[in-house]
Amino acid sequence: MPRLTVAVLAAPEHPLPYNLSALESIADFRVTDAAGLRDALDGAQGLLLWDFFSSALRDAWTGASSLEWVHVAAAGVDAILFDELRASDVVLTNAHGIFDRPIAEYVLAAILAFDKELHHSRVLQDRREWHHRDTRRTYGSTALIVGAGGIGREIARVLRPLGIEVRGVGRTARESDPDFGTVVPSSDLALHVGWADHVVAVAPLTGSTRGMFDAGVFGAMKDSAHFVNVGRGALVDEASLVSSLENGGLAGASLDVVAVEPLPLESPLWAMPQVQISAHLSGDVTGWRDDLADQFKDNLERWAAGRGFEHVVDKELGFVRRA
Repeated sequence: MPRLTVAVLAAPEHPLPYNLSALESIADFRVTDAAGLRDALDGAQGLLLWDFFSSALRDAWTGASSLEWVHVAAAGVDAILFDELRASDVVLTNAHGIFDRPIAEYVLAAILAFDKELHHSRVLQDRREWHHRDTRRTYGSTALIVGAGGIGREIARVLRPLGIEVRGVGRTARESDPDFGTVVPSSDLALHVGWADHVVAVAPLTGSTRGMFDAGVFGAMKDSAHFVNVGRGALVDEASLVSSLENGGLAGASLDVVAVEPLPLESPLWAMPQVQISAHLSGDVTGWRDDLADQFKDNLERWAAGRGFEHVVDKELGFVRRA
């Protein structure tokens, strides 16, 4: 196979992949920012989107006539999928599997913190108030995991040993799933959310999932329910979420993602005591960028050896199909 040329769209605030210089024996790399991407793509067969939230490829697409492979250093590909890329023969891969366990651990922590009122205890501590109260039992509670991909499955695997009964929500219904037990169809989400004490959003953002958590879904939840979003902010009709929280239709929310990031200062979510906000960090544990770099290296070596790719995204669905 001829020597490869790979453009690398860099994120100005992040270091480049630690192993890029070591990979120069396999490929020539053109590191660029968004403004230079069109020129960097001229004659390049590959593209590493290290700046994984950038949509610059859409604007630079006319310069991508030699492109064969795009790798996104993220699990979600919604930021870069557009019609021309979908219709092309360009292979799209992502960071499938890298974030599964860290996000599952975050969800577990969010559930325990909510059930045990740890955030409220911190507020009371700041006030130097000693206030005894009963907290919620986690064992025997229920969790509906909306998104039956790799991250959702890992969440189920982490929650079940604690005695939390889980169900999944996916494109198709099924019974006896090895991780979820029961999977209900996403088209019937409003019919099933009332079962759960904790509703976890981890679905990929696609045309069919955008805004899936709307007034009807929030209205169907228990008023004691806890909503956790570790997927995408656009899965949620944020005005309906705020209304449900304000009106007592929902007991609380743990939000790692929101519709506009950073969350605008004027958002009412900031001041809600029953809402816990983190800065889109649920999957980002120490060493995560090195893990992403290693995954890119593996796929680059496979490509150079003619062995095909791992973690290929179905560009119509917007995620990696389960084997």
